[in-house]
Amino acid sequence: MDPHPSPVDAWFADRLLAWFDEHGRRDLPWQVEKTPYRVWVSEVMLQQTQVTTVVPYFERFMRRFPDVRSLAGAELDEVLHLWTGLGYYARGRNLHAAARQIVAAALPGDGEAPFPDTLETLTALPGIGRSTAGAVLSIAFRKPVPILDANVRRVLCRFHGVAGPPGEPATETALWSFAEGHTPADRPGDYTQAIMDFGATHCRRSAPACGACPVRARCAAFANGMQDRLPAPAPRKDRPARAVRVFVLIDPDGACLLERRDAAGVWGGLWSPVERPFDKDVRSFVREWDIDVERSAVPPPFRHSFTHFHLDVAPHYLWVRRRPPATEDGRFTWYQPGGGREIGLSGVARRLLAGLDLGLDLAHPSGGASGKSVGKSP
Repeated sequence: MDPHPSPVDAWFADRLLAWFDEHGRRDLPWQVEKTPYRVWVSEVMLQQTQVTTVVPYFERFMRRFPDVRSLAGAELDEVLHLWTGLGYYARGRNLHAAARQIVAAALPGDGEAPFPDTLETLTALPGIGRSTAGAVLSIAFRKPVPILDANVRRVLCRFHGVAGPPGEPATETALWSFAEGHTPADRPGDYTQAIMDFGATHCRRSAPACGACPVRARCAAFANGMQDRLPAPAPRKDRPARAVRVFVLIDPDGACLLERRDAAGVWGGLWSPVERPFDKDVRSFVREWDIDVERSAVPPPFRHSFTHFHLDVAPHYLWVRRRPPATEDGRFTWYQPGGGREIGLSGVARRLLAGLDLGLDLAHPSGGASGKSVGKSP
């Protein structure tokens, strides 16, 4: 990158920094102590997630894992437990895997494992792309490395009048070029926080505050009245729907049977009740598992939506008289809701287990929701 930006580049950065000095946020928890580790964790959590949602998760995560060694030494279940509800769980898995790689690369005798400090070493870690690496390098290491998250894309698309949809190769190339050209050698970390903050709070997706914009004098979108058309929307895609049956087995002590999901996928590594194809009816499931059902309950189905598809869930609660032997291997666990055990639960698991507190009484099989028996006679 040219260490001496052109006048228009310096003009843009200077005005955003002046705006940040007067209006920017400085009291977010990851801004108080800008260590590489804290910046990295916050940037990963903030991917596709609002600041207000992230703050309590970040604070809990830091209390439990204050440094990269404590994160690397934890079990994945501990990490995913603290990630539960934040969504996009691959972020948590990648964070854990990257921490272990950082610690494994440390030399014997190192106190806090040295954090990678180049674009190449950071982007070689799981889950760290060019923009996240740029945020760590600029904020924590004060290096003039650009970022290009969703907020920055929106600001640069509008300011430069970039018409192509974000995500297309030509658009991305142009935006990265602008991002690099605007990033100043002086105060790169403050500039990175300024442009992210400006995009999140001022140059918003809808109803941008153009009347008080510090760069509107040279903003192409403002000059042409195109604020509501830039960035260009991505082509809409219909989300397909998939239907499944989910069986919640509950033993006489009130523990629920959970199955660990495969590592790949949106819920990779998390625990969920047993999921089967929609054409697997409850009677064939009972025969397959050789379970003796004392009673059952079938609440209404519900939809759980992801970014790319909808999952239609038909739940079945089955109170069993004994635990089936097929659940003894490591893929399954019996989990006592409210028992204090820390494991990562899928969104559907959290909803179904919460349903037990909303009328399906675990402790008293004779009460709670009604349902006819589908198992063997006593």
